[in-house]
Amino acid sequence: MLPNTLDELQRTLGESGPAEAIDRLCARLREDKDYRSLFYALLMKRRQELGVSPIPTGPAADLPAAVHAPYEDAIREAGRHVGRLYLDEGNVGEAWFYFRMLGEPDPVAAALAAHVPTEDEDLQPLVHLAFYEGLAPKKGFDWILQRYGICNAITTLGSQELPHPPEVKRYCVARLVRALYTELRERLLADVERQEGKMPPHDADRPSVRELITGRETLFADGFAHIDVSHLSSVVQMSIQLEPGEELNLARELCAYGELIPKQFQYNSDPPFDDVYRDYGVYLSILAGERVEEGLAHFRAKADGADPETVGTYPAQVLVNLLLRLGRPGEALEAARRHLTTADPRHLSCPGVLELCQRAGDFGAFAEVAREQGDAVHYLAGLIAAKSV
Repeated sequence: MLPNTLDELQRTLGESGPAEAIDRLCARLREDKDYRSLFYALLMKRRQELGVSPIPTGPAADLPAAVHAPYEDAIREAGRHVGRLYLDEGNVGEAWFYFRMLGEPDPVAAALAAHVPTEDEDLQPLVHLAFYEGLAPKKGFDWILQRYGICNAITTLGSQELPHPPEVKRYCVARLVRALYTELRERLLADVERQEGKMPPHDADRPSVRELITGRETLFADGFAHIDVSHLSSVVQMSIQLEPGEELNLARELCAYGELIPKQFQYNSDPPFDDVYRDYGVYLSILAGERVEEGLAHFRAKADGADPETVGTYPAQVLVNLLLRLGRPGEALEAARRHLTTADPRHLSCPGVLELCQRAGDFGAFAEVAREQGDAVHYLAGLIAAKSV
């Protein structure tokens, strides 16, 4: 602040007193858009009104008890005021400093949701707030996908345990499926036109991937894939998180394409998905409600045929989780008792046998399993619970 402004504040203090001088200071800080200083000036104004030192000489808790509540209100009011000024300036990052301090994320989340980035804007700070800070994770993931591409989006979604709820993760997977599907369809369409010299017939605006690959073995004759096969493998594996709907069906078409690409491009995977695209295709078909019993028989056979010494119990865990998603807790319990009774539940990707007994309300089975495991506490608890049902 220029010396003449400081001189003016001194004159105002002498002529009109502290309240007028502080008001003049606040007005000048707003004009200069020095909002950080304005926050502290607003707190100084309130301290002056409360009759305490304008200079904080210690924590707010050291103030007289009578002023604690009004001073805390002043902090909230100043934080909201300055945070809103920053939002009005489009400075979401600085605004978040104040709203995070207040535990009030909604104004910043709303600003992020409404923001339309320019082509040359540095989006990384906003991506950090929206996606990683969790203020607007769906919008943040859209920005990652649009600005940084499919590869970056896959890495973001698969490289760490993200603290987002399942519906957000499903949204992100659905966006990835749609983006990769669109890329594949456009490249297949271009290849078909190149080979046949014309646009293939179709009912919709654009033919589907399934329509494009059906009966066209020549698309795969040159021993290459139309999209990055690591992207294809990753997105297909993530797609089992989806609920029935359009994106799940698109993922099934990605599997159908994957089954036709040369074997050297079909990455190895662990059972029960060792035949990657076929096995994931069966799984997704079950979720879509098609050939459910046939598909379950496929995964039951995988679980029954898994060698515990080499494969472990993961195929059985997949089967249990699949049955639970279908709303069949009794069958899930049956599969778990067959394959997972001796497994440490801490190392499972599905609920343990005792938890499944509870979910199924089968306390007799609960007691039997506890007895098999030599667990006296749960054995007796199961006996008592079974008698009270």
